[in-house]
Amino acid sequence: MPRHLPLRLAPLLAATSVVPWGTGQAAALPLDPTLTVVLDGVYYDDNADGEGDARLGETAGIFDAHDHEAADHEHGLEQGFNLRHTEISLTGGIEKLLDARLNVAIYDGGDVEVEEAFLATTDLPAGLRIKAGKFYSGIGYANERHPHDWDFVDQNLPYRTLLGVHGLSDIGAQLTWQPAWDHDTRFGIEAFQGDNNERLGTEADHADDLPGRDDAPRLYTAFAKWSPALGHDHALQLGASAAWFRSHQEFHHHDELDEHGLDGEARLWGLDATYAFHADGAHGQGDWRVAAEYLIAEKNLEVAHHASDPSVIGQARDFTEDGLYVQATYGIAPRWEVGLRYDAVGFTNEKRGPLVAANIDFDESDRWTAAATWQISDTSRLRAQVARVSAALETDREHYTQFYLQYQWRFSLGQRSDPHAGHHHGHDH
Repeated sequence: MPRHLPLRLAPLLAATSVVPWGTGQAAALPLDPTLTVVLDGVYYDDNADGEGDARLGETAGIFDAHDHEAADHEHGLEQGFNLRHTEISLTGGIEKLLDARLNVAIYDGGDVEVEEAFLATTDLPAGLRIKAGKFYSGIGYANERHPHDWDFVDQNLPYRTLLGVHGLSDIGAQLTWQPAWDHDTRFGIEAFQGDNNERLGTEADHADDLPGRDDAPRLYTAFAKWSPALGHDHALQLGASAAWFRSHQEFHHHDELDEHGLDGEARLWGLDATYAFHADGAHGQGDWRVAAEYLIAEKNLEVAHHASDPSVIGQARDFTEDGLYVQATYGIAPRWEVGLRYDAVGFTNEKRGPLVAANIDFDESDRWTAAATWQISDTSRLRAQVARVSAALETDREHYTQFYLQYQWRFSLGQRSDPHAGHHHGHDH
């Protein structure tokens, strides 16, 4: 939590509900272990034959033909009732020296995924902190937020398209530094294994056809976050991020004759801004928050395998795609919040190579979303959401409407975290 922010403003800058509820990662974890269970159920419908959510993951662009192993684990919404996932979180402290966290997601089909499993120091000098294990990268504003922390039912389009629904999460280490300045500033660097991220990473499924990659760690990131002192009722955070995948691979198979693999490097840059205002209303009434983020990904690859035309092996293929979202939430009444979001991908959306046939400019896709959230209690919420989508697909453009009704329930055993600490997992300070 920023040192200079009033205690009541920290959750507004990072939280997602009119009443803060979550794991309290902003504060030091208690010595006694805490077990938290979050249920996330969604009713979903659209006028695209129930395929609207899946099509958001197939928008035309530099990732639309990416046959990545982790893409099978996107866990998209089906028409009707969905138990999106049940999250089990165990947190605690070790000898007042380390924070520990384990987050496990259990999906309706029986899949179990370890979302986070890490240790983090609590008492290093000079504002330093080290985290090691599996965790969400500190890049951007939305990346570290678990699904039950989102302001809307689903992930924003830039993250879903460029990073995958789960964002950038991997096994590695993070070093952050929070200098003792008058304004809150945090710098961070990370090194990750770089294996099989949803969109960027190595391609293990086709190891026989692509170059071997044993030079881990393969992914490095850097980020900076700055929050000036604006007074008692206001909070602002500005951020900049970068990621470098020194070993990126992907495999494409439009048909058996055009089956080919690419190998090279990938980079990601991002800017984000968040502003929050606290109105002193009961249970969040009058509070509002605005967040915006821009991401751009670039892949510089070479053809490493081609089933039908070995002569193209070694040819360059360069890819660029960007995206942004802007969203705002407002507490219209005690325990009631409304939200509006615009998100889009593909303003720049192109593939370039030495052959004319390899040069393609894809169209952009965008969406408008409105949501209303009722914070029933400190442990449960109900959210209704409607979205209007304009999606550029491989052969045409589709317009359709999505409807969501979400219920979330949270239960904790053990010492509860400070409810004012917020629950943006990245603000560990």
